[in-house]
Amino acid sequence: MTETHPIAPQRGRFITFEGGEGAGKSTQIKLLADRLNEAGIRAIVTREPGGSPGAEIIRHVVLSGMGKLLGAEAETLLFAAARDDHVHAVIKPALDQGIWVLCDRFSDSTRAYQGQQSNVAPELLTALERVTIGGLKPDLTVILDLPVEVGMARAAARRGTGMPDRFEAEGIAFHQGLRDAFRQIAMDEPQRCVLLDATLSPKAVANNIWRVLRKRLLREAAHA
Repeated sequence: MTETHPIAPQRGRFITFEGGEGAGKSTQIKLLADRLNEAGIRAIVTREPGGSPGAEIIRHVVLSGMGKLLGAEAETLLFAAARDDHVHAVIKPALDQGIWVLCDRFSDSTRAYQGQQSNVAPELLTALERVTIGGLKPDLTVILDLPVEVGMARAAARRGTGMPDRFEAEGIAFHQGLRDAFRQIAMDEPQRCVLLDATLSPKAVANNIWRVLRKRLLREAAHA
C-alpha cells in the first residue's frame, strides 16, 4: 500500500502598505482584502505597530508618546519588540498556511520614521531587522503618496475632536521628510515597491492597486 502525504499549501503572499498620515492605507487594505476573498483567495488584515496581543500593548505605549520620552533608539527597540511578536505570532503562521497577509505598515516605516526622521543609525536598524524578520520580505509594497497638507487635513478630519497621536502631532517638516523617505524607498526598490497617487478617489486607487497586484502576483501565482 502506497503511503500518501498531505501536500503543503503554497505559501501566501505578503503585501504591505506604506505612506504618510491620511494616505488612506486602512481603506485600501480593507478594499483589497474584500476583493481577494471574493476571488477565492484567503486574506487577512493586520497592522504595525500591533497586530498581535503583545504588539498591541506596545502600540499603546508608542502612540501615547511615552516611547519618545525614552529617546529615538529606545523607541526603535519598542517597535522592534512589537514586530518580533507580530511576525512570529501572526504573519509567518498565516503565510505558511497559504493565507495572504495585508499589513498596514512594516519595516519600511521604521526606516522612514526612525531612520530618516529620528536619525537612528542604519546599522542598528539593519541589526534589528535581522533579529525580528530575518529573510522575511514583502512580496509587494504599496506606497500611497500625496501632498503632506492633504494628508494632514485628512488625518485631522478622521480623528475629529480626538487628540493627535505621537506622529500626527509632528510638524509639517517632519511629515515632508517622511514623504521624501517613502518616495526614495520606492525608487530604490522598484521590483518590490509601487508608488501610487493617493489623491485620487478611493475607488480609483483601489483599481490601480488591483492592476499592479494582478500583474505582479496573481499572474505569477497562476504559473507557479
